[in-house]
Parts: sequence; structure tokens; C-alpha cells
Amino acid sequence: MRHDVIIVGGGFAGLAAATYLARARRNVRVIDTGKPRNRFADASHGFLGHDGSDPRHILATARKQLLAYPTAELTEAEASTARIHEDGFAVALASGEEMVARKLILAFGLRDELPAIPGLQERWGKTVLHCPYCHGIEFSDQRLGVLYRTPMSVHQASLIAEWGPTTLYLNGAELAQEDAATLAARDVKVEPAPVTGLIGDGLGLSALALGDGRHSAIAALYIAPRSCFTSPLADDLGAEIEQGPLGPVIRTDADKMTAIPGLYAAGDIARMPHSVSWAVADGVTAGTSAHRALVFG
Repeated sequence: MRHDVIIVGGGFAGLAAATYLARARRNVRVIDTGKPRNRFADASHGFLGHDGSDPRHILATARKQLLAYPTAELTEAEASTARIHEDGFAVALASGEEMVARKLILAFGLRDELPAIPGLQERWGKTVLHCPYCHGIEFSDQRLGVLYRTPMSVHQASLIAEWGPTTLYLNGAELAQEDAATLAARDVKVEPAPVTGLIGDGLGLSALALGDGRHSAIAALYIAPRSCFTSPLADDLGAEIEQGPLGPVIRTDADKMTAIPGLYAAGDIARMPHSVSWAVADGVTAGTSAHRALVFG
């Protein structure tokens, strides 16, 4: 099955790229597993015109609108392997079906690796958060916390203090003297004891259980978890991958093309920092860049 462009990943970046390619009357196929990174959140904030909307609803609407174009197709499946093929790329599904395209856009997204602390995983995207711009104002002026993971957590705690009284939970880590001074200047408290669990009704959060038996009152806990790719395709194709402070990042140029001609990457896998708005913008860039390459390349 031959296409102009195959897009692996049907989240915000992938659907944005596909929509622009479909509007350019190019044959585009999106391959998607239906597991976007932000599926744990009930609302997406800060996305123009959709502030507070359910991200799953936004994606469902975008899918419907994409498939209204006669040259667009969407396959709900896992893309298991990819290779350079003649003047383009071949992508194989887990079922064994293979399809080829002149250009390939990777937009498969990331998976967050959370600490194994009881009560944390199920609250992810609800009261355990990553981005204050996405969810911070909903917890304004309440007791906030940041779980230490790397030295960058000091910067995160200093930023979170904009939204309310903040405590950095070291979880047994050591704090450098200069970092202590930075936190003090932002009125951020420091709790050195290990965190052993999260306490609260349902998915709510009222306190952290500490290793010495105390409970620390809190309404929301922020963490910058390490992330990893949800697909091996970037490695399979030989794309250049950098190790960023939170995980791997595919190196691209301003057109979102990788070091492999004709191979593009968009969304969280190819940038820092992350948000729905940036993912959509990068998808548009990748889609229009791939189209221009089809025309003039």
C-alpha cells in the first residue's frame, strides 16, 4: 500500500500534520494505537479555543474532521518496524501488514515513568501533575508540593511557588547549599524525609505519608518524571537521538526533519518543553515541510 506520507502517531502532533497534508490533497495514512500521553487528564488547559476541554474529545473531533478528506486514512494499530525502502519508507504493522510512503513522520509520543510510590500512579493527571501552565491555576493558593527527582526539581519548585505555598519533598535526596538558598529566596519549604505514600479520598490528595510516620498536608504534587519513547522506530531508522534532562529527544531541524532525508519527527518526542499547543504547531510544521519536499524534492 503506497502513500505520499505515513504518520506514526495520531495524537495532537500527528493529526495536525495529517490534516495539513490532506488539505494539500496528498494521500496520507495515520497509524495510531489510541493511547495519547495525556489520556490520564480529564481536561486540557491553555490550548487556544479549547481551554478546559477533554483532550480525548478534542482528538476524536480532529479524527472525524481528518477522515472527511478523501485522501486521508487512519489505521488503529501498532507500527512495529520501519525501514528505508527505495525512494521512501516501509512501515510494518504488528499484524504483519506493510505499507510504504515517500515521506514518514514520527509522532508516536512519550510514556512517563513514575516513581513506585503507593497512590501516585492512579492520581497522575488528576492531583499528581507535571505542567503548572496546564493545571496550576486549578490549585491556586492551596498547599503544593514538588517531588525531587533530579537537580532540576529545584527549578521546578521555584516555579511552582508562583501558584501557591510550595514544599520540595527531597524523598531522601541531598540538597546542595546553593540550591537551599535559591529555594529560601522563593519561600519554598524543604522536607527531607522519604515519601512513602499518597493519602486522599478517591483520586484527591490531602497529604503525603512520610518515612518517619508524619503526614504532610498537600493538595497537589508536581513531578518531572523521566519519559521514554513509546515506539522503537526512531532507533530502527537511525535517527539522531539526544538524551535530554527528562529523557530522549529526536534531533530535528527547523522543518522538523531528522538527519534521515524524508524522515520527520513532531510532538513531544522531538522537543522540550511539551504542551498540546507546541505539539500541534510542530505537527503543522512537519506536515507542511513534508508536502513541500514532495513538491520540490
